[in-house]
Amino acid sequence: MSLITLFTAPKPFRDAHISTIQRNALESWKALGPAVEIVLVGEEDGLAETAAEMGLRHLPQVARNALGTPLVSSIFELAREHSDSPILGYVNADILLLPELIPAVEQVRALRERFLMVGQRWDLDVRERLDFSPGWDDRLSADIQARGRLHPPGGSDYFFFPRACFGHMPAFAIGRAGWDNWMIYEARRSGWTVVNATPSMRIVHQDHDYSHLPNGQPHYRLPETNDNVRLAGGRRTIFGLWDCERELVQGELRRPRLSWKRFWREVEIFPLVKLRSMTLGQAFYAVFHPLKAYREARAWLRARKS
Repeated sequence: MSLITLFTAPKPFRDAHISTIQRNALESWKALGPAVEIVLVGEEDGLAETAAEMGLRHLPQVARNALGTPLVSSIFELAREHSDSPILGYVNADILLLPELIPAVEQVRALRERFLMVGQRWDLDVRERLDFSPGWDDRLSADIQARGRLHPPGGSDYFFFPRACFGHMPAFAIGRAGWDNWMIYEARRSGWTVVNATPSMRIVHQDHDYSHLPNGQPHYRLPETNDNVRLAGGRRTIFGLWDCERELVQGELRRPRLSWKRFWREVEIFPLVKLRSMTLGQAFYAVFHPLKAYREARAWLRARKS
């Protein structure tokens, strides 16, 4: 039995660059060895052929929304049903993973029974197939050091958690904004420790455009993003890496450095994560962000009238 089941829903392999970076990502996952098993979900063009070529498990029968976009809930359910690893890990299919992932997961698992492990990514422009012969991780580390750009904290491109967590999810559309923020919100609301693993492990996002999305628009501009936010419970569920309770540093779970900004953020979200009250959460948001709350209220009223 593997420690971690890595699962993902890749984009179609039609575009040459998307195909290249997704194959790079999957090769890096395979290079992690027997500690991981890999599951690919979906029926996108070229996925079945790629899975067969690379010897990876492929689960095609994923549920989709009315626009044909795979549902996050179905992807997670399929991975859970077709694996027995104690830890599940959803990772975006363009993400390169390094061997330091394994000890990071083992350390968090030893310290917490229920948790969500997330973190920042390093952005890197990759145009060609990478060489995964011995020493590949040292070469990638050097490339990160030379050309990588640490992405600002926001959502996350990976989510590691015990299989007992996230058994029920809204019908989010994959590849659209909102659902990754909900993961952090839901973990905090459920009382699971949310761990920012950035100090202890690096992941690499290979740069790409948005030509695979409708009209080439970024995912956060698509109508399905609005649907995701609505399904999540509204804008108050948009949590980010700044909402992590702990950081993984040298094998220990440490509290993030306290600042006034962090202190007031914890006060602001207290009714959401401790009292589980969206009504009080809205009220607290209005106190902390009166102008934004006013604008949201006006937009809501206009939408009701239209």
